[in-house]
Amino acid sequence: MDTIHIPVMPEEVISHLVIGNGGIYIDGTLGIGGHTSKILNTDTESTVIGIDLDRQALDLAQKRLNVYGNRVSYIHGNFADIDDLAKSVGVSEVDGILLDLGVSSLQFDSPERGFSFKHIADLDMRMDTTKGQPISYDINKENADKLAEIIYKFGEERWAKKIAKTIVIEREKEPIKTTTQLAKIIESIVPRSGEHIHPATRTFQALRIYKNKELDNLEQGIRKAVNILKVNGRICIISFHSLEDRIIKEFFKYESLTCICPAGTPICICNKKQTLKIITKKPIVPSEEEIKSNKRSRSAKLRVAQKIKL
Repeated sequence: MDTIHIPVMPEEVISHLVIGNGGIYIDGTLGIGGHTSKILNTDTESTVIGIDLDRQALDLAQKRLNVYGNRVSYIHGNFADIDDLAKSVGVSEVDGILLDLGVSSLQFDSPERGFSFKHIADLDMRMDTTKGQPISYDINKENADKLAEIIYKFGEERWAKKIAKTIVIEREKEPIKTTTQLAKIIESIVPRSGEHIHPATRTFQALRIYKNKELDNLEQGIRKAVNILKVNGRICIISFHSLEDRIIKEFFKYESLTCICPAGTPICICNKKQTLKIITKKPIVPSEEEIKSNKRSRSAKLRVAQKIKL
């Protein structure tokens, strides 16, 4: 469980996010507060609004960050509602926003949460366990076409159709309720690759993303985040797979454009306004040293953009 205390690319995040003194920041994926503690220590006059869907993580963060007193506000919520959540604590503009996407090490390493095929556990996968049904409900309810769509769209798994059909067949024998039940089904279909990736990895990723509406939340959250950034404020986003990174890259690119008229248009008529300047032309990735000490960081990509004056 040591990895739960290791934030990904902390120095790179801080050097790009904290560019002044006395700033107001939002950590939209607070976890247990690894990045937030770095912000508070770097800018000793700063305050942070910490948001997380996971009540367990929020409680742990509050204990860990208690030393910072009222410099931290804690909100149980979804960063997709980042503007309204900020307003709920009296904040309309901020100097910086951080999003560290995906499942946390705390969630992944807690067997009872059902995120990992490495542990025997009930299939849950909800980041917010206070709402909705566990993923086992969907696995045992949805038809083969819907399951295949989920697994292919969110996991980019080429065996999606066969996995989905086999799930439907197997659940007729007995409900699929545990991580190991599902993993064994997938292992019987997907051959092991030379990349040392477990056959169930992509399917488990897909089901988690679907259950938590992760890509929808990202698309909504980054739009709203830009609206509450002060001029010159920065947004830093860490992603862990291509689906997330593509959304971030395309959003930053669109918001950095001054014109979207078709090529060859003699005079701009689109009235497009540039809202962001891209700081990282290419994503920042962890050093080899960091990957060795924190394996979770190996697929991480950090993209940064800055709000500009309209």
